[in-house]
Amino acid sequence: MEYKKLDKKGVAGLNVLLSLISMIFMIGIIVMVFVIAGAKLKDTVDDAEAKAVINSTYNAIADTPDWFPTFIVLGSLVVLILLVVIIINSIRSSGITEGA
Repeated sequence: MEYKKLDKKGVAGLNVLLSLISMIFMIGIIVMVFVIAGAKLKDTVDDAEAKAVINSTYNAIADTPDWFPTFIVLGSLVVLILLVVIIINSIRSSGITEGA
């Protein structure tokens, strides 16, 4: 089996950031589907107890997208921390700081 050398420069942490953004996008789609389904269900249910449960669940799920910018910022901070660690390790292993 032949292995190819990965020679991507300047993209460290990009895979983590892109996977985080795509994961948040997929969660947003799932939340949207449940919100639409909850909006349709709360109009067609006749039982008062079931209607109360559907309304509370619908309202709780509808507030979820408010947290998405926070997740993106925290994920970006994690990516930046990973980049700093990678840069520090590469500087140490290059031998530039041996005389210091």
